[in-house]
Amino acid sequence: MKGLTVTVITYNEEENIRACLESVKWADEIVIIDSYSNDNTVKICKEYTEKIFFNEWLGFGLQKNLCIDKASCDWILNLDADERITSELRKEIVNVLAQENVYDGYYIARKNFFDKKWIRYGGWYPDYNLRLFKKNKGRFKERQVHEKIDLNGKAGYLKNPLEHHTYKNITDFLKRMNKYSTLSAEELYKNKKKVSYLDIMFRPPFTFLKMYILKRGFLDGYLGFLLAFLYSFYTFAKYIKLKELYENA
Repeated sequence: MKGLTVTVITYNEEENIRACLESVKWADEIVIIDSYSNDNTVKICKEYTEKIFFNEWLGFGLQKNLCIDKASCDWILNLDADERITSELRKEIVNVLAQENVYDGYYIARKNFFDKKWIRYGGWYPDYNLRLFKKNKGRFKERQVHEKIDLNGKAGYLKNPLEHHTYKNITDFLKRMNKYSTLSAEELYKNKKKVSYLDIMFRPPFTFLKMYILKRGFLDGYLGFLLAFLYSFYTFAKYIKLKELYENA
């Protein structure tokens, strides 16, 4: 089947999923893989698609590949539940898919929002991710976190960004930071990444300096400073958890 399938993985995303699916209801098909949500996520999804499947959580990469396997269309647009396609990006995607394509996939920039404010610096924009690709040309690397598409072909870039409404506040960031730092540490441990006291001492301040100075996070004012500090703490947590994994092995 030619056309476009939008793929989304969900778990307790009732606050985000309606806006996400509303922004892509024009697609030929929407495929959801839900990890047995216990809120209204599935009920909302049923308003937009019948192709809702259930699977225990396997990690981001594996879960998203399951979504690809269920798709019927030639092209895949992968979104997270807190992302939205703008009207400008929709038009660009429709135009691109209507043409004879020299590319097998496309990178899309993301406008990342923290507490409803668009963060322009600190490495948060343009934040290109390969999200639009031919089904038979792309698979996600099967990682626990920070999963990326492994594309067997050429990639281009779209002009218009999608919107990513990420952390709502500091509490939300800290809650997810604990989860993601654990997953990242486990991924590093699985790949036999060694950790030293130098990693723990110097990687966090380098993360701060990179975001706040080198990537001009200071231009985002207070939020630029806050995010640089929070990400330096995330780096510290990731490596101290990795050290703990080795000590408990």
